[in-house]
Amino acid sequence: MPEAITATVNSPIRLTESAAQRIAFLIEQEDGQGKMFRVAISGGGCNGFQTEFSLDDQVADDDQVFEDKGVRVVVDTMSLDLIRGSELDFVNELIGSYFSLNNPNAKATCGCGSSFAI
Repeated sequence: MPEAITATVNSPIRLTESAAQRIAFLIEQEDGQGKMFRVAISGGGCNGFQTEFSLDDQVADDDQVFEDKGVRVVVDTMSLDLIRGSELDFVNELIGSYFSLNNPNAKATCGCGSSFAI
C-alpha cells in the first residue's frame, strides 16, 4: 500500500477548508474508519472527461494517497495526470451543495461544471 504524503505547496491536489470539513463529515456518517476520499476521472460528459467522487477503503497499485487538512485523498495515477494542481472545494449554494474541482489543466468545461476537456 502506498504511503500517504503530506500536502504541501506542491501537493497534487489541494483541499479547501470547506471540502476537508465536508469529507470528514461524510466519512464520519459512514462510520468510516480507514475510509479515504477517492477522486477519479472517467471518459464521458459534455466535454470528454468527468469527475467522480466516492468514499473508499481500498488502495490499488496505481493509486497515489495524500493527506490535506486531516483528510486522506486517493487518486489513481491516470486521473492524477489530468487533475494535478487542482483545488477541490465544497460549494453550498441555493441550487444545491456539491464538490467542485478547479482544474487549471482544463481547456474547457461544461456549463454545469461536471465535465471538462484537456
